[in-house]
Amino acid sequence: QVQLVDSGGGLVQAGGSLRLSCAASGRIFSNVAMGWFRQTPGKEREFVAAIRWSSGITYYADAVKGRFTISRDNAKNTVYLQMGSLKPEDTAVYYCAGGYTGTLNYAIPSRYSYWGQGTQVTVSS
Repeated sequence: QVQLVDSGGGLVQAGGSLRLSCAASGRIFSNVAMGWFRQTPGKEREFVAAIRWSSGITYYADAVKGRFTISRDNAKNTVYLQMGSLKPEDTAVYYCAGGYTGTLNYAIPSRYSYWGQGTQVTVSS
């Protein structure tokens, strides 16, 4: 029923910017928060950012603080990840996650019920 479609990835030079989008269809129940994760070959999926749907309070991984901004558009049922000052180490497949049912520990993937298909972000040096 619920689908998350993430998009906006691409090839960018170091220092550049990209904006990822995640469009949600269907009704997400108990959607306390939505988030973005990323994954590279040989590594586990890591937390990037999360936003509490009701309040708009945001949370970021230390690696992206000051460079990435997560936001939401309630009318469009869409969450965004604005990425700036991109570094080669930001290269990964980025996944949108929704349906978080907890109040804490937004960095735990298993707490999310829905996932996008992933969008590739490649940052060249």
